[in-house]
This record gives sequence, C-alpha cells and structure tokens, in this order.
Amino acid sequence: MKKISALLVLCSFLFVASCSSDENNSSPDAVTVDKNLNKQQTGSSANDLLSDRKFKSLVIEVVYVNGFEPSAAAITNFVNFLSARTFKRAGITVVKRGIPSPGTAPYSNEEIVSIEDANRTKYNSADQIAVWAFFADGKSDKDAGNSFILGTAYRNTSVVIYEQTVHGLSDSAFEPNRSALESTVITHEFGHILGLTNFGTAMQSNHEDAEHPKHCNNKSCLMYWSFELSAGIGSMGSSSTIPQLDSQCIADLRANGGR
Repeated sequence: MKKISALLVLCSFLFVASCSSDENNSSPDAVTVDKNLNKQQTGSSANDLLSDRKFKSLVIEVVYVNGFEPSAAAITNFVNFLSARTFKRAGITVVKRGIPSPGTAPYSNEEIVSIEDANRTKYNSADQIAVWAFFADGKSDKDAGNSFILGTAYRNTSVVIYEQTVHGLSDSAFEPNRSALESTVITHEFGHILGLTNFGTAMQSNHEDAEHPKHCNNKSCLMYWSFELSAGIGSMGSSSTIPQLDSQCIADLRANGGR
C-alpha cells in the first residue's frame, strides 16, 4: 500500500449532453468575444454557471496531453454532476482533443496559465458559457515531499488536473479506481468554480471549516478538506464510490441559481 499524501488544492427537466472530438484549434467565437471574461477570479462566475439567466448552454473544452486523456467514465460523471446542479436547458457539450507535451513539467501556476492561453479555443459567446479543463502530463511544482497536488481551480472557468499524479495514486491495491479518483478531483475543483464553500456563492448556513477555509465542515461532503489529503483519498480505498455534495452545499448552490 502506498503511503502518499494527495493534495487537491486551493484545491427534473430533460437534459441534453453530448461529447465530441474537436481537432480544430481555431474558433470563430474567439474573435468575437472578450476573452478576459474567462480570466476572472475563481468563483466569480458561479451564478452564470449555475443558472440560465444569462447563459442557456455550457461547453466544456477538455484538453489533455497525449497519453493522459481522462477516462470516459470520469467525463460522464462530471457531466452528470453538472446536470444535477445547473440549469442549462440548451445542453452541455464536451469537446476533447489531445496536444503534444509542453515539456516543462513540473508545472508552475504561471506555466499552466500560459498553456491555457496558448491552446484554449472556447470562450463565452452569445448565450453559451465555456469552461477549460486541462489534463497535464506532469506534476505541480508545488508538490513537496509526499504531498501532491491533484488539481487546481485557478480562474472563474478554468481547472487543471495533474493527470500523471492521478495515475500514480490509482488503480493499484488499496488505491481508488482511476475514474473514481478523476471524478473526485474534477468535481471537487469545479465545486470551487461554483463558489463552494464561501468562495463566491453565499452560504445559507454556517458550514465553512474555520481551520480549512473554502471547504465544508461536513466530513462526508465532497467539499470537505480531507479530500485534499491522503486521509481523504485513502478513505476511498479501492472503492469506485465518488464523494457527493452535502445538503448544506446544495442549499448554497440552489440559492445562487442552481438546482
């Protein structure tokens, strides 16, 4: 059994969802919209993502380094998570493509931003909001000793998943199923983009962990701090069970325009 600390940093209506492969690195939308709208503070677009007041649909641009594509099950779980919590009646679309390795791992926060800026093609346009999810082939340069960063929500519509690290912590004896760990990382980080906990979405009850800000104080909630550490990941064992949001976090999202 590996003893490795894993850190995830700071970390009904008919629903239409689709998944496709997008090999085109250019987007007509990119020249007609203000890209800066997708370069704001984490949590600041929570209402836009949750509600259909302004944006009726959502596109998720999944870009991965060749050889580090997330599992189909993890993407399905991610879309199901979004469909359960958001109002996007015009649908959710996932577009995926691989890119060559940037070759600069371990990655600094600045390098992750630069990779996004060089490769992102989907931005908010008309009544569609866009999200960027990058799956990296290396570790974070913030890793220290046996403490590893698995993912970061670093802009209002941007997340990075350190997929190489996820590979090293899954699919072996006493470790989580890979798709379950991928799903846990990406939904936890997207929870921060949705403003949880007290991260842009107002709390309806006092459930922020005072010792671990921006996280829920319920030990079984997806947004609990221990899911950032080996204690949380280790508790998954070899299970394929994915932690869920608790009623307090769901109440927050509903009050901010979500389901």
